Amino acid sequence: MTAIADKLAARGLAWFALKQEIEEFLYTEADLLDQRRFHEWLDLLAEDIVYFMPIRRNVKFGQHAEKENTRQGEGISWFDEDKWTLGKRVEQILTGVHYAEEPLSRVTHMVSNIRLLEVAPSVEQPADVVVGCRFLVYQNRVEYESNTFIGRRTDTLRRHGDSWLIAKRELLLEQNVLLAKNLSILF
Repeated sequence: MTAIADKLAARGLAWFALKQEIEEFLYTEADLLDQRRFHEWLDLLAEDIVYFMPIRRNVKFGQHAEKENTRQGEGISWFDEDKWTLGKRVEQILTGVHYAEEPLSRVTHMVSNIRLLEVAPSVEQPADVVVGCRFLVYQNRVEYESNTFIGRRTDTLRRHGDSWLIAKRELLLEQNVLLAKNLSILF
């Protein structure tokens, strides 16, 4: 067997049950955003959430690891937010006078390739789970504006009762130049 086949064979029922639970959580989160149920979405965020999307740069071969993405807390990024700022963004959108969201965008979030990257302390008693996935977010505004955002995401989820809270989200867009007029939507 190959190393990947050995790894898959070693996974038990608890691993698959946890993966299914995490997938359902992420699909439910996407539905809340698509249905504009922003306050319910905010309830899925930990009080100490880190919500980060670096700016990506074109760099010379061999410099990708150190220079391609901006770093959290250093310089500029598309998002480097916490729960308070995300809450303020939601409040602004819901005022009805937010220039970039009046009328509100029609948005679809798609999440795929969901993988459990780390589970602590164990798969049988998960308290924190690091999840990798891919996303596609489609936005349509007014009659003629549409944007597609494609990328990778790493989420750290924290057990909260019988569900989860998003404690950290790092988003990597595959484009380094955004043609969208704004980034008013939530990822």
